Amino acid sequence: MGSDTVTGTAERRGAPRVGGVQVTARQEAAATDRDHLADEAETTAREAGVPAHKEGRDVREQQYYRPLWVEEPARRRRLPDPVRTAAVRSVLLIALTLIQAMVAFLCTMAGSWLAFPMVISSVVSTIVATWGALDVWVTRQVWSQRNGVVSMPSSTARALRRERRRARRQARAAERTQERIRRRGGAGQLSHS
Repeated sequence: MGSDTVTGTAERRGAPRVGGVQVTARQEAAATDRDHLADEAETTAREAGVPAHKEGRDVREQQYYRPLWVEEPARRRRLPDPVRTAAVRSVLLIALTLIQAMVAFLCTMAGSWLAFPMVISSVVSTIVATWGALDVWVTRQVWSQRNGVVSMPSSTARALRRERRRARRQARAAERTQERIRRRGGAGQLSHS
């Protein structure tokens, strides 16, 4: 029995033999790609002044074992924890509401006694889900007001903080001046030096 009858696939019948083993077109293409990448890496290494390897095996292994993914910086910043919690709660409430609405619809179609209670609970769930969605927006606004906007030169929160600091400094300076005057023996006395 030949190797053609052992494999029994139409793909391997006309496949070329390399070292006594039949190679499929897919395997041959993958090997060609690997060799091509290794040749490119060797050329790049030679141009960069890195000494070339004798067999080029290390370069091929380096090209073959690439990382599975490359970390990229996030385009948007992570949500603050209170806002994230409110968003998760809202998504769960909305999902539960949709499930209840579907069950109410199916019970109504089937003429089940459970239809009326499910419709009532769906109405209540809709109100609660709406509250949950509004809660995300309110929590986000409150967090932004308390913690300021993203620190940018045009940020209004920065200017407000600067004004508050200036006002606090002036108030402290005025208190110190009043304390000094009181310690010296009362208001209105001028020291003669």
